[in-house]
Amino acid sequence: MPLADATIPVMDRGFLFGDGVYEVTAVIEGRLVDDAAHLARLDRSLREIGISNPFPADDWRRIEEGIVRRNALRNGLIYIQVSRGVAERAFKYPDDLQPTVVMFPQFSPVQDNPLTRTGARIMTLPDLRWARCDIKSTSLLAQVLAKRAAAEAGMAEAWMTRGDTITEGASSTAYIVTQDGAIITRSLSHEILPGITRRTILRIAGERGLRIVERPFTRDEALTAAEAFYTSASTIAIPVVDIDGHAIGPGRPGPVFTQLYTAYMDAVMALTDVVI
Repeated sequence: MPLADATIPVMDRGFLFGDGVYEVTAVIEGRLVDDAAHLARLDRSLREIGISNPFPADDWRRIEEGIVRRNALRNGLIYIQVSRGVAERAFKYPDDLQPTVVMFPQFSPVQDNPLTRTGARIMTLPDLRWARCDIKSTSLLAQVLAKRAAAEAGMAEAWMTRGDTITEGASSTAYIVTQDGAIITRSLSHEILPGITRRTILRIAGERGLRIVERPFTRDEALTAAEAFYTSASTIAIPVVDIDGHAIGPGRPGPVFTQLYTAYMDAVMALTDVVI
């Protein structure tokens, strides 16, 4: 339906409590990128908070393809949000609620971000999120505040810290490349979101014989790294050239990032399942 006609009840728990989860899938040249993995993560997030998945994966895919075709969405994003449903406001909820599903397209050439060429300046901030960051919850206040602080400082992203350790970006997975060429990123746990683009980037790195180490890394390690970058569905991959005013490596996108980004885009363009 037209955006102006879409409504959500005031008593929807997604509105009142942030009681829901979401997913975002990139569309690049008419291709739904990593879609099966995004839908699998949506299913996992729903199970983790006890919401029944409203559709099987094949039905989700058909709805997504319909959104792409009806909106001529050649490049951009598809947003999916599922809340627990509508009930009188109370922390305890009935067992028979029907989930609320909202989906919409966003238009942007995600594969043509100028930061891939210039690199991004980022800052570090304390990680104020809840303890289950592995669930893609719609409760994003800590991330909103981090993004706002970064924007006010003229930065493209914020990397969040617990103690001296980087957890992840406000809306991205964080990586560094050591002086001896190892790619470092945190191993999966409740403290970070299991990034879908992360999974693909690490697979591509492994296929090219690059050394991958999944472990925590500190802010000091990031400041002395040869390279740094971050990934997400909405940005694909962005090189980091400055953290908290400290230049990273030579202060420009490095060879490891460039190799991974090029290989990722080659893999996307090799997909034959083009929706439009």
